[in-house]
Amino acid sequence: MFVKNTQDKLNNLKQKILDQLQDAKEKKVLRDLEIKYLGRKGEFTKILRELKNLKIEEREKIGKLANQIKNELQKKFKELNSEASEFNSSASEFTDVTLSGEKIEKGHLHPITIVQNELENLFTSMGFVIEEGPELESDYYNFEALNLPKHHPARDMQDTFYVDTRKETKKNGQINTNDLVMRTHTSPVQIRAMQKYGAPLKCVVPGRVFRCEATDACHEHTFDQLEGLMIDKNISITNLIATMKELLKGIFKKDMEVRVRPGYFPFVKPGIELDIKCTICNGKKCPACKNSGWLELLPAGMVHPNVLKYGGIDPKKYSGFAFGLGLTRLAMMKYGINDIRLFNSGDLRFLKQF
Repeated sequence: MFVKNTQDKLNNLKQKILDQLQDAKEKKVLRDLEIKYLGRKGEFTKILRELKNLKIEEREKIGKLANQIKNELQKKFKELNSEASEFNSSASEFTDVTLSGEKIEKGHLHPITIVQNELENLFTSMGFVIEEGPELESDYYNFEALNLPKHHPARDMQDTFYVDTRKETKKNGQINTNDLVMRTHTSPVQIRAMQKYGAPLKCVVPGRVFRCEATDACHEHTFDQLEGLMIDKNISITNLIATMKELLKGIFKKDMEVRVRPGYFPFVKPGIELDIKCTICNGKKCPACKNSGWLELLPAGMVHPNVLKYGGIDPKKYSGFAFGLGLTRLAMMKYGINDIRLFNSGDLRFLKQF
């Protein structure tokens, strides 16, 4: 009785497969059917696995029928696959131009790029030039030329990615070895711009920077900054604060509530920190503003005389201000984003909102 039932199963399954193959014209459909019925976990294979429980004479009888059916089906699949290839080949030679085309989805700018473009337009309208510099920077430009010698304790404030590659230079018969680092700020371009253009000078430097630090809602190891520099005669901190307010008004399209407090940065003297009230919690304290109600946005100050000297400018004739704007944090405040890690996540659900 079991043998008869199994034979009926095999014959019925064979007919079922042949019926479905009559309408199969595409290779993908044929492949899916072959996997469904003849694959390792297919329906035909499941029936064959039941043969191990039969007696030897029963197994031989059903096994012979199963192999016969399987060979017929494999031959049929092969024939149809060959016909499908010829059909698809001939079909591809003809293009019906009257058919409606597929809509190609357009890309769009990243939110940080949007903010950067707005800032570049704002500063160029104020007479600033746009500069750029290398992301893989020398220790000299990243630290020493910015009044941060090797022994300076302020280097501990900037967790740095040091690169093993070293560049050796000879000076006065001695070999000086300069470490290469992933730049921790865009400030090295200050020196490069001063050496290139001299004074007077007005420039901004957007770009990526890198910090070897733990990530959280308001810290990321890779983020964007915009460095600003203005050097001329009789430049004061009043010029700096006025420029900062114009910057914020241009981005947020309204006057922002700010606070200015003293800050220490080795490359400026004196130094200030300009904070804005957190736009996410409106000053009520949240993780994005470290539960302070304010977000540090613009570390700035008057360019240190030593930095001017490294740039080849006489500090007795010229003065200037510099600021380092966190583009990523500015984008957070502009769009009300509460986690900095979203920007580099690559999540299209997040990026398509802009």
